[in-house]
Amino acid sequence: MPRALVTTKLHPPRTRPKLVARPRLREALARDGRRLTLVSAPAGFGKTTLLNEWSLSCADERSIAWVSLDEGDNDPARFLSYLIAALKTIEEGIGEGVLASLRSPEPPRLEALVASLVNEMADLPDGLTVVLDDYHVVDAQSVHGIVSFLLDNLPPNVILVIASRVDPPLPLARLRARGQLAKLGAADLRFTPEEAAAFLGDVMGLDLTAEDVAVLEERTEGWIAGLQLAALSMRDREDVSGFVEAFSGSHRDVLDFLAEEVLERQPAEVREFLLRTSVLEHMTAPLCDALTGRACGQVMLERLERENLFVVPLDDERRWYRYHHLFRDFLRGRLEREKPGLVGELHLYASGWYERSGRTFEAVGHALASGDKERAADLVERVIGEMWFRGEVLTLLGWLEALPEGAKRRRPRLLLEHATALMWVGRLEGVEPLVGEAERVVEAAVEDSGEGPSPGAENVRRRYLLGYAAAARAWHANLLGDSYGGIEHARRALALLPDDPRPRTFATLCLGEALRTTGDLSAAGEVFAEATELSRSVGHDYGALTAMVWQARVRAASGRLREAEDTFRRAQRFVTEREVGLLPAAGPAHLGMGALLYERDEPEEAERELERGLELAERTRELSNLVWGYVTLSRAKLARGDEHGALETAREADKVARGSGADLEVAIATAWMVRLRLARGDHAEAVALEQQRAANAAAANATRVVDRLTSARVLHARGRHDEALGLLEELRAFAEKSGITGGLIEILALQALVLWANNEKERAMSTLTQALAEPEGFVRTIVDEGPAMAELLSAALEARQRGRLGSPVPVHYIRRLLVATEKDGAKAVQPATELPEPLSERELEVLVLIAAGKSNPEIARELFIVLSTVKTHLKNVYRKLGARNRTQAVSRARELNLL
Repeated sequence: MPRALVTTKLHPPRTRPKLVARPRLREALARDGRRLTLVSAPAGFGKTTLLNEWSLSCADERSIAWVSLDEGDNDPARFLSYLIAALKTIEEGIGEGVLASLRSPEPPRLEALVASLVNEMADLPDGLTVVLDDYHVVDAQSVHGIVSFLLDNLPPNVILVIASRVDPPLPLARLRARGQLAKLGAADLRFTPEEAAAFLGDVMGLDLTAEDVAVLEERTEGWIAGLQLAALSMRDREDVSGFVEAFSGSHRDVLDFLAEEVLERQPAEVREFLLRTSVLEHMTAPLCDALTGRACGQVMLERLERENLFVVPLDDERRWYRYHHLFRDFLRGRLEREKPGLVGELHLYASGWYERSGRTFEAVGHALASGDKERAADLVERVIGEMWFRGEVLTLLGWLEALPEGAKRRRPRLLLEHATALMWVGRLEGVEPLVGEAERVVEAAVEDSGEGPSPGAENVRRRYLLGYAAAARAWHANLLGDSYGGIEHARRALALLPDDPRPRTFATLCLGEALRTTGDLSAAGEVFAEATELSRSVGHDYGALTAMVWQARVRAASGRLREAEDTFRRAQRFVTEREVGLLPAAGPAHLGMGALLYERDEPEEAERELERGLELAERTRELSNLVWGYVTLSRAKLARGDEHGALETAREADKVARGSGADLEVAIATAWMVRLRLARGDHAEAVALEQQRAANAAAANATRVVDRLTSARVLHARGRHDEALGLLEELRAFAEKSGITGGLIEILALQALVLWANNEKERAMSTLTQALAEPEGFVRTIVDEGPAMAELLSAALEARQRGRLGSPVPVHYIRRLLVATEKDGAKAVQPATELPEPLSERELEVLVLIAAGKSNPEIARELFIVLSTVKTHLKNVYRKLGARNRTQAVSRARELNLL
């Protein structure tokens, strides 16, 4: 178990020896056929006690994985770590791949992580119940997303049980409609009169009349916490009936009144103990002693438990406890009113104790709560490496944002870590000020000393910080599409960073990626080879695998498909040998093999590799791999005749790219979407998309190349051949100069088609011959140009057979390309029945989304259009299909083979 996890959170609190039997609720919890059991009621209704008792009663039939949540679990990595730790109490080794992914140096794509965990849960031999207690503390949408995904994909052997003070923002309505939700609310949980009598008499030891019990039950409305506080207040009272008669008010008033009563009736040493320890989430005797200055913590905790003073034991050894949440809130409020100056001091005591105990996570929380930001900053700086390793970046980011700027300026590494964490989560706007401030602080320290940089340790630290800042700038520039800026910053980083291979690997990868996007493939390949060796020399598997994949991609772009395949296979062997198959960095190795298989016209095999690669790549938000994977998978689906799947996957690429704002990836996704629309004859949509890109005059060099190729395609489709040829000639010169052979073949193929359409037959044939002259066997790059390419290839074959082709292109190669184009034509999907007025491309997209059950606002978000436009498209769909509503439209579309 990792040291950072609190093991008491993985077990239900101990049950008291005397409990009120509640068979009606246990029966409700045991209903079959549900995925989710939700126990939702305000504080003090016995939710945790009920679930604990029920889980014990069914332990022989089902395994129970329990997590008691707290505010720290709003970090999705921490939430998943605790969930997996709870599952490990059932099955040792479960979730190891997910944990490895959380610790990888890229942010997790949470849906894929949960999908992997679901698959492992499905393999468990027995029934499993996962209990998430105190779910109301969760307010992070990312965690709600994890639980929603879990609910949508739970295997039949697993049930999820959630206890919360409020109904959580999960798909409850859908589960209820499917009969998969069992819910217990406050009306179900409140004590009946019979249960109230049993509780007050048997559990609390009071001898009350039936009339007094009835009044208490009526006044509290069966609220268990209220009854318990009332019982505590009545102990040793002579006029019990008078107290009961005067007892009234709302739950909050009741709580305040009764808590005051309970607290005031305690001896002075008990009151002091309760108030001082109220700042703690969890209590153990040595920690309590640190806050009280006395050595009676264990005795006091056991006394509070015996006297039912709202203390909940958290383990069998009675080492850890917590207060009932309502009582703790009351005590904290009382402490802040009576001794406001003591609160910060107590948090500092707690922070010191946790630090000495090696529990830095809790130490940071108490340091922040104490107001001592300098101490908190010291602790954060100390634990940063561990937080990155565990993938708890959101928690780290929260800490860094809670620290004042002054504390971070005195520790410039924190400024750089803050900038890096922001880039990790895609918040690029705040990066530059933090990096700039870190650089200014480091340089100012040298100026203030009045001396130049010394050769000692301080200068090593200075160079490290400035090198780290330069590497961060390189990553930032690459994310913004400024590849030349990325090169400059990465080279500065490498000049400054020490010989430690780990930080140098980061800077080297940034340099290689920047060189690749500028078209300097030769230099990029050398840099990625260096990064591979650097990473392997220190056992940095993630860095080595990433560098190998990029090296293979550079070779593929250079037209060296065989060498690229060798490198991808070497990467896959590395994955097997190092047993890192679940690392997200293994995904691009599968994507690369899928792309090569697709290029060789093996779309079925390609699709399997691509889907496997995307499953792993989706565990991160690494943009280029996702867009690359989705676009290539869309192409493979189209080659297999799955036009609908191709469109959906292309739309996913477009959504990912636009959501990031990364200009190059948006250009790549848009370029493929334009090709799809042109292939379907929807020229208006294609033109609209292309014009959006054409307006981006400030695009970086690599982005301009993609955009101009897209513009050339649209100009060709609109018959403006001379303009298209002008752009293609410019692009051809760039590709030839850069050695981008794969891109050059695509440019030549399109150029040949434009010349053929422009009735320049000889030039067209000569240009096509140059495209076919490469010896590596490119197929899909040629064939994907569509049906017009078949005519041109047929003419080329005839010319070759008659000896009229200017270059000795092998006949078998041309025949292979022709077979592929004919196969594509045979797979084209046509509607079974023609409509009098066909649906436009956009109307078909709307139709697909309404068939998937999307609402109008959801359709608008998916397609990046306004709501009124969705309504207009819907009206057109209804009119053309002769339908009056969504159901009729979907039914009619299926009859026509449109879906």
